[in-house]
Amino acid sequence: MSDRPTRHFLRDDDISAAEQREILELALAFRKDRHLEQPFAGPQAVAIIFDKPSTRTRVSFSTGVAELGGYPLVIDSATSQLGRGEPVADTARVLESMVSAIVWRTFGQELIEEMAAHSSKPVVNALTDSFHPCQILADLAAVADARGGVDALAGLSLAYVGDGANNMAHSYLLGGALAGMHVRIGAPADYMPDERIVLDAKRIAAEQGGSITVTTSHDDAVAGADIIATDTWVSMGDEDQYAARAHVFGGYQVNAHSLEIANDGAQVLHCLPAYRGKEITADVIDGPQSIVWLEAEYRLHAQKALLAWLARR
Repeated sequence: MSDRPTRHFLRDDDISAAEQREILELALAFRKDRHLEQPFAGPQAVAIIFDKPSTRTRVSFSTGVAELGGYPLVIDSATSQLGRGEPVADTARVLESMVSAIVWRTFGQELIEEMAAHSSKPVVNALTDSFHPCQILADLAAVADARGGVDALAGLSLAYVGDGANNMAHSYLLGGALAGMHVRIGAPADYMPDERIVLDAKRIAAEQGGSITVTTSHDDAVAGADIIATDTWVSMGDEDQYAARAHVFGGYQVNAHSLEIANDGAQVLHCLPAYRGKEITADVIDGPQSIVWLEAEYRLHAQKALLAWLARR
């Protein structure tokens, strides 16, 4: 057993810029050869725990672990002892003795941090209320693929408009900064990103030649952008807030106007599920500048790359 500390992926900046690049390069390689590496051959099991409903995360991690030669042990927490109140630390101690990695889609960031604190096996954040780092790896890989390689990322302007306080905005700030991008967040004043995360992103951006801008203006965020990203206005579990949120977020819709003021050929991202006519119009998400379906596919390749990379540590 290695004496090196276990590497976990709990937020986007748990890896360095150079390490992010390695993972993205590997993601592009996995798209060309889906069985390029099989670090979990045996098969070794990877626990994939769900506290929230899922389509892309469940399918991509389950398929990915299988293609890496492993056994995807999918656990719905509602039917496990974890869902009945077993301490996270106890679950971690049991799982680490039986599986090669732990993937968890959960609520509070503190939960996955506790899991990692008690696990000698890599723990991967498949989504928390604070961050969605695997999604951003997929997004960056999709942009790199569409633009000719990972070298194309540095210097691009990425505008995210909508709920700036959610996990996607936080991960775009950190992940985009690591890639050397100019990240702009356009959000209502009451839905701004966590200032601590903004400060972390600004520090990283300064090191990598990028920049961070946070504004209340859709147009200021999107004007001249190379990439436009958005997310649903209502997070899972907050559906009863839609009417109030729609009034606040109406001016942040990604639509034809967004494309008109962005750079020529700007590409559009959405992590899905999407609600056409709300945060994004049908003509945009289904139009020629959308790379949303490539982005969704890269959940598989990027997560395989991450797991393979972690398995080498």
